[in-house]
Amino acid sequence: MNENIVTLDVREDLRKGCAPFSKIMNAVGQLRPDEKLLLIAPFEPAPLFSVLAGQGFDHTSKQIQSGDWEVLFTRRNGGSSAFVPPERLPCGAVKTKPTEVIEVDARGLEPPQPMVKILEALAALPAGAELRAHTDRRPMHLYAQLEDRGFGGETEEQNDGSFITHISRR
Repeated sequence: MNENIVTLDVREDLRKGCAPFSKIMNAVGQLRPDEKLLLIAPFEPAPLFSVLAGQGFDHTSKQIQSGDWEVLFTRRNGGSSAFVPPERLPCGAVKTKPTEVIEVDARGLEPPQPMVKILEALAALPAGAELRAHTDRRPMHLYAQLEDRGFGGETEEQNDGSFITHISRR
């Protein structure tokens, strides 16, 4: 069986403190229908699994002798990905205006589901984009989570008593 595997090693990016998400998603966007992506990382990138599952990919992961992880992403049923890769930005690049705004409606959910939904969306946030989260309550417990992930957020109360939080990378 002839497998076409594209290998992407993000260990050095992470050692330098750069988030490799855009690099990974760009590689996914450039895969041909017959290609698979082999990702090499210093940890098992569990948040990435649901992001790529949403793009039609399954995965298998294993820890290798060095302690690092290899994750093989394959398209489900040989389908093609509908993902459009984000603009590539060099590590450490900063944009002053968001290139796009991703909307997340977390109203009507009981805690902690709004925070879980928002954090899952952040894991898939393209470089330069902003997340706008609509919640029933002021997301007080979210701010520390954002800080830990390198994001900042500002919340505004709406006339209807709901809240909109604007979240972007620092």
